[in-house]
Order: sequence, then structure tokens, then C-alpha cells
Amino acid sequence: MTESDLSSLLFVILLLVSLAQLLGWACTRLRQPKVIGEIAAGVVLGPALLGRFGFAATFRAAIARDGDVLTFLYWLGLLLLMFLSGAETRQLFSRHERRAVGWLATVGTGVPFLLGLVFAPLVIRPSLAGPKGNVAALTIVLAVAVAVTSIPVVSKIFADLKILHTRFARLVLGVAVLEDIVLWLALAVATAVAGTAALEPGKLAYRLAATALFFVLGLTVVPRAVKRINKARMNVLARHSPLAYALGVLLAYCAVAGALKVSLVFAAFLAGFAVVHNKRKLFDEALETIGKISFAFFIPLYFAVVGYKLDLVRGFSLAMLLAFLAGSCLIKVVSVSLAGRCAEFRGLDLLNLAITTNARGGPGIVLASVAFDAGIISARFYTTLVLAAVLTSQIAGVWLEQVLRRGLPLLSGDEAAGAEAEAVSAPARQAAPAA
Repeated sequence: MTESDLSSLLFVILLLVSLAQLLGWACTRLRQPKVIGEIAAGVVLGPALLGRFGFAATFRAAIARDGDVLTFLYWLGLLLLMFLSGAETRQLFSRHERRAVGWLATVGTGVPFLLGLVFAPLVIRPSLAGPKGNVAALTIVLAVAVAVTSIPVVSKIFADLKILHTRFARLVLGVAVLEDIVLWLALAVATAVAGTAALEPGKLAYRLAATALFFVLGLTVVPRAVKRINKARMNVLARHSPLAYALGVLLAYCAVAGALKVSLVFAAFLAGFAVVHNKRKLFDEALETIGKISFAFFIPLYFAVVGYKLDLVRGFSLAMLLAFLAGSCLIKVVSVSLAGRCAEFRGLDLLNLAITTNARGGPGIVLASVAFDAGIISARFYTTLVLAAVLTSQIAGVWLEQVLRRGLPLLSGDEAAGAEAEAVSAPARQAAPAA
């Protein structure tokens, strides 16, 4: 790479990250999730706007020439996002809401996923499938897309509304964690199926077994082993450079996953899950530093590239978007409402839970990215999934704000949430950055 090529690449990165941060800040001022602005930055610089009208020729040429470097940065942002999400999962479970979380996760997620599996063969069309989109892989992706709930976006909405401490927030985030663990495994199976083009029984069985074993061990045995390594006296790196050690765990997980032909996305999530334990003070500062750098540069760049891939001219179908939104939202809302009734919630409680868990946010976008990069889904379906993730997150944020502004509790008897209504009124509340 010559200095001229390097300067062009740096110019591309400067445009993507700067515009992502600028539009992300604008979205927070408008009380919208920051991720919307970051995706919009890629859309603005992509074929839908500037690229369509012939502007930014240097930008397009640099992307075509240095695509491998941008792809690396794109994947690094995705892996860091999943690593940080995995590190947060240990903090979301509460013993006091196990019964409610169990109902909401089992029925509220299980029913949409099963309905997606059952009805997918009836709604799958050639326009949904990518080059490797066999029916089995596409069916799993569609089912996951209907059932998925966002952890990062929902938790940031709760933080902005100052309700992260409430029982409502604990329930929703606990459900989202259980959902994501199961649904990531399902997506891992889909990518494994898609990776064996000829569907040879031996290779397929190996990939599915390796993926399932990697996931099971990554949630049970390996975190205990890593916890012991973390506290070992001989572990000089963990004591003297926790930041380097945490990143080393991430790289080690990804290296092992790559050798076993397991998706690196799931490896990064499990690495974050393993590196954090109950006595996490050793890694607090390290994870905070990783988070600051990631959310300042790598993750906005990832979402900007996601937006750049959106072709809202040739790769967008309004009919497909409306059909997916209507069907998936209806299934999710009805299923969560049914689960809520089983958990003895009533009235407005059911609607609050259903609309909030319907927010697909970051995981919905990651699902679309992974499935698209694996060749499972088409550009049109990719655009549909990303836009659905953005729109459902917006709806959840607006709904919760209106409920609090009217002084209503998010859950019956949850007076703490109702008391926050005045704190989030328009004149008093300041918009904060959204993840």
C-alpha cells in the first residue's frame, strides 16, 4: 500500500467515523438511539444518496481498492460489540424475578421462534435468499429475526429514561439475555448449515456438533476455568495489564473458534461472558477502557459500514418491510402478552413488556449482518431486517417515554418507575448518547 492509498483509506475512515458521530449526536438530541445516526452516516455516503448522484468519487474508489482493510475494521467493531455485550450479561440476572423471566423467555421468545420455523416455508421466496441461502438456513434466520430482542439498545433506553434500576428493567433485560443466548446458538447453526454448500452429512454433522459443543462449554465449563486463571498468582498479565489480558481472552476465543469453523461472532460473545465473574473489580477499568474506545471508533465504524451496505434504491422493498414488520411485531406482541398473563401481569403491564421486548436494535442488526455476510439472505431482506431493527427500537423508546411522562408505572406496584415521570419530562431531561 502506497502513501497515497493510505491517505485515501484514512480519508474514508475519517468520513465514516466523523459523520457517524455527528449524526449519532444529532439523534440523541432528538431523543433517538445513537445507532440510528451511525447507520444513517453510511446511508448518506452510500449508493442511496451521495453515491447515487455521483459525489464522493474518491470515497467510492478508496472503498473498492481498500475493501479488505475496511472489512477487517468492520469485523473488529462487531467482535468488540459482542464482547462487551457478553461481559454485561452476568450483571442482568436477578433471583427475585426468575418465575416472570422464565415465562417471558419461554413463551415470549419460544412461541415466535417456533411460529417462525413453522410458517417460514410458506413465506420464503427467492427474493429473500442469498447465494448460500438454502431453505434450512433461511428458515432459522427468519425465525430468529421474529424472536430477537436487543440488549444494548434497550438497556441504553432505560438508562436515558432513568429506569435502569427498576423491576421492569431487570425483567426485560433478564429475558433479553436468555433470548440472545439461545438465538445466537440458533444463528450459529444456520451459518454452519449455510457453510456446507453441498450439505454433506459428515461435514454438516461436524459443524453442528462443534458449534453446539463450543456454545455449551462456553457457557458452563470454560468460564469457570477462565475465572481460576484470572485469579491465579502466576497470571502476571491479568494483574499488571488487565486491558491486554481481556483482549487476549477475546483473541484466544476467536482463534479457537476459527480453528473449529465456529462463527467468530459467538466466540466474542462467549469471551465477554467468560472474562467477567462476580468479583469483576479487576477488570472494571479494563472493560471501561475497551468500551470507551470501541464506542468512540470501532463500533460507530461498524454501524456506518452496515448503513453503507444498505441499498435503499435497488435493495429495498417497501412491501417486504411492511409485511415483515406487521407479521413479526404482531407475533411478538401477542406472544409476550400471553407470557405476561402466565406470569400474572395485567393491563398496561402487558403492553409495556410486549412493546419493549419487540425492540430488535443491535442484535437485530448483527443478525442481518452475519446472515448477509454468510450469504444466507439477499440484499433486500438484509435491508428489511436492519430497518425493522431501527424502527422497533424507536417505537419502544417513544412508548416508554410517553408512559413515564403521563406518570404511569411500567409495572403495577412498581412505584419507582412512576416516580421517575417528572424526571424525564421534556424541559428537565437531557438527552444522553445511545448505544
